[in-house]
Amino acid sequence: MSEQTATAVQRLMDQYTEIARLAGALAHEIKNPLSTIRLNLQLLAEDIEDEPSPHQQRSLRRVTTMQNECRRLQGLLDDFLNFAKVRQLTLRPTNLNKELDDLLDFFVPEAEEAGVEVVRYLDRELPTVLLDRESFRGAVLNLLLNAKQAMPNGGQLTVATTSEGDWVLVHLIDTGTGMDDRTAARMFETFFSTKPGGSGLGLPTTSKIIEAHGGAIRVETEVDRGTHFTITLPVPPRLAAQAATVQQLDIPT
Repeated sequence: MSEQTATAVQRLMDQYTEIARLAGALAHEIKNPLSTIRLNLQLLAEDIEDEPSPHQQRSLRRVTTMQNECRRLQGLLDDFLNFAKVRQLTLRPTNLNKELDDLLDFFVPEAEEAGVEVVRYLDRELPTVLLDRESFRGAVLNLLLNAKQAMPNGGQLTVATTSEGDWVLVHLIDTGTGMDDRTAARMFETFFSTKPGGSGLGLPTTSKIIEAHGGAIRVETEVDRGTHFTITLPVPPRLAAQAATVQQLDIPT
């Protein structure tokens, strides 16, 4: 990379950082009074409930509607702040299978309640990868929840890990409603959502986290057949070399 190109890239990164900082500050300025509004609405609702006249009941319904809208805006702000903040990942050598096992143990009760069977096929010879555990778990959990929501009548969710050369792959395959080509092409766009009341920031945030790990995410989907997400993560050269050495030592002579 030439010095001129490096300077241009750094300038763009600085601009992005400043925009993210300003956006976060604006969201916080909205979030603080919104919390006060929610508190006052709660107090107002409690006062109205003490006088259950027809007029007061109509007022209570209006207050409840405003409370619901405040909660929706609060959720949108939280999603936006999570997306906008500049990610400084703390990457550490991590057993990816163990992270997925722990996350799935946490997710399975919710999946079973929705009639979703979770099947695991984890390659036990998987190389170690560098992960920021908290952000990566959040990204994968978002995909798991999306898969569950795509199977309103139950179904099966398969989670598998494989390796290809210097890459590790995580597959999440559901038997849900799938998506048409237009939706699939736009699903990672900021603020694009097909869910009523959705922020359209969940999948863009997930993609951003995976890219910050040096990886990528792709999707294959078909209406009424399901969706297959694939997360690709790099194996650091040193760790890849160590894994190759171990595999060589395991070969009988």
